[in-house]
Amino acid sequence: MQRRKVMTLAALGLAAPTVLRAQGSWPDRPIRLIVPWAPGGSTDTVARLFQPRLAAVLGQSVVIENRGGASGSIGASEMARAPADGSAWMLAYDNEAPNQTLLRLNYKTMEDLVPVSLVATGPLVMTAHKDTPFRNFREVMEAAKQDPERLNYATSGVGGLAHIATTLLQQQNGFKLTHVPYRGGGPAVTAAVAGEIPLFMTNVVIVSQHIRAGTLRPLGVTTRGETRHVPGTQSFAQQGFGNFEAPTWWGFFGRAGTPQPIVDRMHAALKQVLNEPAVKSRIEEQGCDIVASTPAEARTFVAAEIERWGAVIRDNNIRVDS
Repeated sequence: MQRRKVMTLAALGLAAPTVLRAQGSWPDRPIRLIVPWAPGGSTDTVARLFQPRLAAVLGQSVVIENRGGASGSIGASEMARAPADGSAWMLAYDNEAPNQTLLRLNYKTMEDLVPVSLVATGPLVMTAHKDTPFRNFREVMEAAKQDPERLNYATSGVGGLAHIATTLLQQQNGFKLTHVPYRGGGPAVTAAVAGEIPLFMTNVVIVSQHIRAGTLRPLGVTTRGETRHVPGTQSFAQQGFGNFEAPTWWGFFGRAGTPQPIVDRMHAALKQVLNEPAVKSRIEEQGCDIVASTPAEARTFVAAEIERWGAVIRDNNIRVDS
């Protein structure tokens, strides 16, 4: 009896460090923060603005890994393969939702990943080059109805929220523009600023400086009303496009199966950092608004985005080669 008791205690002693490493002493090693986009984009920018403080609050280094490609799905696939031990996390962009319908993936967001927080949301903005005659988006629609598909608009790629939101605008209002997808926001901005393409639908983060400089003229934003990030520009809803709303967003995810105490601690640390005045102001200066939601709120939001934009993709037969 005594021997069995000693053996049981020994077994418990061997198991205890594993439990402690997984929960009580986490994080006990550098943390990977996967950014499924190339350096310099909006997701990378947002991540690098909160990364130093997150590392300080957690007491462990946080290393950003840029895993760009395939509309963010390469990095997300890497996240879905990561150990469920809190050693890897991901800051995703809004493409994560339409990717679930548009692409053939080896993972499912709502099954293989766990939403930790909706970090921030922001407006998409339709801009026109300063040399075009357009002053608002209703003028674009009227021109497109007179000469369907003559007007081109750029986005950072097929299947991104900018593309799908513009598709929904056309579907709901009976006009047609020609989509010109670029390989990322950088090339699209370059083309738009150079006047190579008249219209550009994008998040505010990468065009705010060009709007301020007057090179690109904002025609409409996808928030319900006007936004402080593009002052003086009416939303599509205010211009008579129904209740149209399509916020861009950034979300923080972990690996499904990660112990709940670790998810809770990461959420608490992230929420603290995002609400620090210095961090919050620097991120919001980029053209978005901090949300710092709960995991439950993030899960509800992401699931709704997957369903909503999946329907638009199916209704309009959007494909990666369209």
